[in-house]
Parts: sequence; structure tokens; C-alpha cells
Amino acid sequence: MVTAAAIYAGTNLPNPVMSNNPNGTGATFSNSGPIDTSSAFFQSLGSNGRSCASCHVTSTGWTISPPEVQRRFALTNGLDPIFRTNDGANCPSADTSTVGARRAAYSQLLDKGLIRVSIGVPASADFQVTDIQDPYNCPQNTPGALALFRRPLPSTNLHFLTTVMWDGRESFPGFTLVQDLSDQANGATLGHAQATVAPTPQQVEAIVNAEMSLFTAQTTDTGAGMLDKGGAQGGPANLSKEVANFFVGINDPIPGGVPSASFNPEVFTLYKSWATSTNPKKAAIARGEALFNTFPIMITDVAGLNDLPGLSVVNGSCTTCHNTPNVGNHSVPLAINIGVTDYPGRPGLDISGLPVYTIQCINGGEIKQTTDPGRALITGRCKDVGKTKGPILRGLASRAPYFHNGSARTLNDLVDFYDARFNMGLTSQQKSDLVAFLQTL
Repeated sequence: MVTAAAIYAGTNLPNPVMSNNPNGTGATFSNSGPIDTSSAFFQSLGSNGRSCASCHVTSTGWTISPPEVQRRFALTNGLDPIFRTNDGANCPSADTSTVGARRAAYSQLLDKGLIRVSIGVPASADFQVTDIQDPYNCPQNTPGALALFRRPLPSTNLHFLTTVMWDGRESFPGFTLVQDLSDQANGATLGHAQATVAPTPQQVEAIVNAEMSLFTAQTTDTGAGMLDKGGAQGGPANLSKEVANFFVGINDPIPGGVPSASFNPEVFTLYKSWATSTNPKKAAIARGEALFNTFPIMITDVAGLNDLPGLSVVNGSCTTCHNTPNVGNHSVPLAINIGVTDYPGRPGLDISGLPVYTIQCINGGEIKQTTDPGRALITGRCKDVGKTKGPILRGLASRAPYFHNGSARTLNDLVDFYDARFNMGLTSQQKSDLVAFLQTL
């Protein structure tokens, strides 16, 4: 199966639409009824054959995954619409004249599901890019158009967003979520789909309405079965109900840079009823949820958090940054650098094949090496180098690899990274329980 949309082309998808993944079954529930695959979201509105669904695939959590992209390459010899040099190739001028050349040209897309984005250094920036080490020797990779390799964010569960795009360049307050998503849909059609004219307001509205109706989560787990049985509250239908209580800033642990006494670290309560289960997998999931909520982490050296006054050390847990109840993103825009973009890489992460940028801070003279300057390319501030937002955690099992650059290939790698990064001292059992829980989101 390439995509659910391909199977049901021109019809309505089942509601919910189900897709198998390595840990069971993921599902998407639409609160506006069956998903119409003739809508603008699934239409090619540009010049290169792509639609929104080219990079936001139902069967892989509304993003893309390397196995799914590799299948598309094999079926079409690398001619599927996702394989376009403007952003799918490692370099826009790469040779794509043969199957072998295309396999090399699209290696980051095939290996990690990464799309190439070009963003230049702002004219007013307080830093300079002094060196570019590009493994592809791409002439288009310059300080005026840095090559950044990023995973497409899921086009589902959007009601819980507090900022759009990895670097938060579509960010509210200032606009509304619908305005930001409309701007993103318009830009993606003109850029990724290479449209010669902008989509109509009606087409943009249809795309945003389709996205805003979607809720995606794991619905069954191998070993535990249905995730909304026995008192558990997993699955996309239950997730959709969380919208009624959500607002920007809900359960913010550090409003205005000051720790909140009202912050509740017990963010996830999906599987509390399984804590005494005799089913080993259910018990492991419940233990993992408790660890995610409460295991103590001494958070240090995180730019965007620990550089706030009085917060050089934050005694927290996973939910300090993943604080939205039963969703897991941050409830206000928070761009932070936990080291995912650092060069050389950190334990548990694979940053092979990514360009490396040397950045000289003008004020203070600090030199940084990074595979992605992140939010600094939006704000022009050197202190923002490497900062990205945290994504919504629901539907993780369908959309490996993880982090914005696909550097954690599995959830095991992700947990290993955090364990090493913050000296958590997790046991093998604790790591296994955390992964068991994350797989059910």
C-alpha cells in the first residue's frame, strides 16, 4: 500500500481510517465526517504533480516515512511526484537522469524522509555563516539560501498547535491558527508544488478545513490490544474530545519565565487504569506513562529555557516541555535547543549526510557549528541557533524517524538520546516501559 488516498481515490475514506504500523494500528478520526479524497487537499494544484497528500500521507501519521517513500521510488523508478528536485533532492541541480542518479540525488528523502528547505540569513542578523561543509557540494547552498533538511510535520491534530513550522516562522499570537495554516497552505502550493498561480481562497479554506478536522492516534497495540478498553483513554476519538478543554497556555509550567505553582506534571492520564493490569504489556504502558510524567530530570544547558533568569537548572520531567494534557506538545510557543542540531552529533542521533554550518556570533564572538540554525534564521539572533519547537506527540508509532531532522531512527534511539543528554540514569526496564508508552500515543 502506497497511501490510503491512492486506494480510495475519488471516494470518501472510512471514518476512522486505519493503517497498520510496526506497533499495531494507527487511526485518524475526522470530526466533520468521512474524509473526501476529491477535496483540494488531495488535488494537484501546482505544476509538478504534487498535492498536500504527497508529503502528508494518511498511512504514516499524515507525514512521510522512509519505507513508504522507498516503496514509491521502487514502484515508479523515482518518478513519483514526491521526487522533485526543487526540495526533494539533496541539491536542486542534482543529476536525476537515471534511476541510479535519482537514488543518490534523493538519498536524504529516501533514508530519513527529509525535505530540503532553503532559508537565508536575515540582513539584520547578529551572526554570520563563515563556513559551509556540504557533502553534496551543492552550488545553491549559500549563506543567502542555506540548505536545511527537515521532516514534514503531520497535518493532523492541528487544534493543539501553538506555533506552525519547526522554526515557528508561522507563529501566533499575532495571527490566528487558521491564518497561519492558510499562509502555510498557500506557501506550500507555490513552493513545494511549484504552482504558477496562488491557490484560490476557496481552495486554501478547503485545505485548512480538511486539516483541522483530523485527529490521529494509535488505536491498537501489539500485546495490549485496543487502547480505549479497560478504562484506558487512547485512540483518536478520545483525543478529539481534548479540544474542548484546550487553550493556548494550558498547564504552562513557566508562564512569563516564572515557574508556575499550578503546573500539573501529570500530563498523560490515558492508561492509569492499567497500572494494576495482569497483562504484562498493559502494565508496562502504565509504568511508562508514570515515568514520562514524574521521572526527575535535571534540565540544563537548554537554550530557550535555561537561559531565562533564575532557570539555569530546572528540576523537571518529560512533561516540563511536553505539558499539554494528553497531547504532549508545549502549550505556548517554545523554541529550544536540546542539541539535536549540534555538530558533532550526540549519542543516539544520526546526523550523517547533513550539511554543517559554522556560525560566528558578531556580539561576543562565539563560534557554533550546527546542521540547522533553526529559529535563528527567522529572528536573526545568534542565541536562537539550533532552536526548534517540539511537535505534538500523538501518533508517534506511525511516523518514524524522529526529531525535525530524522536523527532518532526509532523510539529506542530517542529515549537513549534523552537518557544520555540529561544524565537520567534510566534502567533497561525503564527505557523499555517508556518506549511501550510512547508507542501507544
